[in-house]
Amino acid sequence: MMYVLIVCVVCILIFAKMALIIIPQSETKIVERLGKYHATLQPGINLIIPFVDKAKEIVVIKRGLYSYSNKIDLREQVYDFPKQNVITKDNVQTEINALLYFQIVDPFKAVYEIDNLPNAIEKLTQTTLRNIIGELELDQTLTSRDTINTKLRAVLDDATNKWGIKVNRVELQDITPPASVLAAMEKQMQAERNKRATILTSEGQKASEILQSEGEKMATINRAEAAKQEAILYAEGEAQARIRKAEAEAIAIKKITEAVGASTNPANYLLAQKYIQMLEELAKGDKTKTVYLPYEATNLMGSIGGIKELFKSE
Repeated sequence: MMYVLIVCVVCILIFAKMALIIIPQSETKIVERLGKYHATLQPGINLIIPFVDKAKEIVVIKRGLYSYSNKIDLREQVYDFPKQNVITKDNVQTEINALLYFQIVDPFKAVYEIDNLPNAIEKLTQTTLRNIIGELELDQTLTSRDTINTKLRAVLDDATNKWGIKVNRVELQDITPPASVLAAMEKQMQAERNKRATILTSEGQKASEILQSEGEKMATINRAEAAKQEAILYAEGEAQARIRKAEAEAIAIKKITEAVGASTNPANYLLAQKYIQMLEELAKGDKTKTVYLPYEATNLMGSIGGIKELFKSE
């Protein structure tokens, strides 16, 4: 009797263990009763009928490998898809791999609307990525990652909505063109750098020549202005000197007039004085080359007479 009781207790414990299912937070299970959908279990303690209710198994990816599990993870998941070959609009074959961040928002659809959810997402991502890259040239592909990510996410989110999936983000990890294209791009970048260096050098030389010519222009202007001011000052000095000389001669003429009297012309005195000075200079020069011309003695004597009158008056 004791053995029967022990067996009954053990069977009850086993039955209770099979009937009680504890679901962790952010996870769920799809329960089928006799092969038909029965319930979606919530986090916490759930009761099922052993041997009648059974958790539905689905395909999941663990460590990059496909496997089966009856647990459905409701947290955001990331799939790192292997590299794939795509062809750009300008017929360049490129290797691209992408990261996909998604979340199961409807476990029922994720189980019953698609057979192999990870594989379906991977194939959809690959085909969509090929379509998007096929519309872009290589240069656009390399410089438009954000645009590609946005387009890819929008297409995948719309396509996976019927599977109960929400695609939150798509990121392109690597875009690797062929080695020949990379070498050509390197040469092109080097040529662009040389071109920019040449342009900067020529612009620097141009600016230097402009500054130098501007400096020479200003120097020429300054020299011309200085010469102008010098000529003006020299002319003003000459004019002042002539004015002073004329004023001195006027005073001298006035003094002579006062000395010789109004009856005698003072100009005769000045002419005679100049004539005598000229004769003195001629006498000091080379006599072999000096030619004496006859001169009117009457005028000379008149001039000398003026000088005589001046001496008498003194």
